[in-house]
Amino acid sequence: MNSTNELTGIQKLFPLLAEKNVNMRREIVAGITTFLTMAYIIAVNPSTLAATGMDAGALVTGTCIAAALGCFLMGFIANLPFALASGMGLNAFFAYTVVLKGGVSWEIALSAVFVEGIIFIFLTLFKVREAVVNSIPLNTKHAVTAGIGIFIAFIGLKGSGFIVANEATLVSMGHISPTVIFAFVGLLVIGIFDKKNIKGAILAGIVVSSFLAWGYALINPETATKLGIYLPAGVFKYEFINPIAGKVDFSFLAHPNHIGNFLVVVCTLLFVDFFDTVGTLVGVCSKANMLDEEGKVPNVGRALLSDSIATTIGALLGVSTVTTYVESSTGVLAGGRTGYTAITTGVLFLLAMFFSPIFIAIPACATAPALIYVGFLMISSLHNIDIHNVTEGLPAFITVVAMPLTYSIGDGLTIGILSYVVINLLYNLFSKKEDREHVSWVMIILAILFAAKLMFM
Repeated sequence: MNSTNELTGIQKLFPLLAEKNVNMRREIVAGITTFLTMAYIIAVNPSTLAATGMDAGALVTGTCIAAALGCFLMGFIANLPFALASGMGLNAFFAYTVVLKGGVSWEIALSAVFVEGIIFIFLTLFKVREAVVNSIPLNTKHAVTAGIGIFIAFIGLKGSGFIVANEATLVSMGHISPTVIFAFVGLLVIGIFDKKNIKGAILAGIVVSSFLAWGYALINPETATKLGIYLPAGVFKYEFINPIAGKVDFSFLAHPNHIGNFLVVVCTLLFVDFFDTVGTLVGVCSKANMLDEEGKVPNVGRALLSDSIATTIGALLGVSTVTTYVESSTGVLAGGRTGYTAITTGVLFLLAMFFSPIFIAIPACATAPALIYVGFLMISSLHNIDIHNVTEGLPAFITVVAMPLTYSIGDGLTIGILSYVVINLLYNLFSKKEDREHVSWVMIILAILFAAKLMFM
């Protein structure tokens, strides 16, 4: 990537335009790979948000447009290969906690998302979010990469059916079902292609597993349905967005007793989205060797601004918080390095509005091998962690294990940073001045906020 100091005019606004000698084939393949690993959101987000009474068909269109907008912003403004869409977990919080449990209308819930986006824009413009990203110690950044790797591998294993829930042990190994076999075949394809240096290995694995699953659905449709495998229900379909677009509702301002609850919702959305995005940016950039010589994420301010704007406009389009997707790591590891990868993913989301039956039909067992293999690649960052220094190694270890075990990048990063500050401050308390570890004020402030959040929210 080119330094912004070397850019002039429109190139400063859109640094992507300054890229030269780009391998477009590699970027496009990376964008397709990212899209296929996160295309499930086209089906899952409408299904989740429709529980609130929102129109499911309109939600498909809104989800695609918001995702495409986020990807275009990330590509043009930040020139980074990261894709965005309505966040998993955040959509469930929106639907089940805020609306169904809290008794808030979905229109007012969208207003909370809109306000969150506006606050994020200001936090980004004043470089608060950028300061947080840059304050995270390098060892913790490597730990975030490994933690995300284990986390997405766990998601992949769960999606394949190899790992299932168990009341006695929380999780256990499932049966060797057809979905496990399809995922394993896809994983073999990726591994062999990668070993042979054949381009598009991850994409090939997804395609092979998808066709195997669809073939099984043709032969044994009843069992396939029970396994979550469905044939595409047609090819072309488009739904108008009118029932959900522009429906933000600030009528609650007329009832002061409701404002407190509204602010709690906004703060929760802010916190989760903030650190999910930070964790994803740091982890994926670290694995792709995209951090600069100071260990900072390139164009991080622009990346966070893209995320903020996408969330704000997404609320107006009628969808929950838009955030940077960890599945972007599949595209990055497929060779994506510039904004063209994100733009490719965005174009595919726009096309998916009209061909959603095909993308919705890609089963979890087909995206599972991509997630498992990328998890394997990302875990290699562990060797960069200074485990012999307890004040660095122990917080890093806590970060790594917390992400998959809490099933949250944001929670894992929260616990990791909190443990880093506590361990280092305690060490400094009992050490000579010349032996003390440096802990930035930003990290200390974050730790205080995290402690308050864990105790009161």
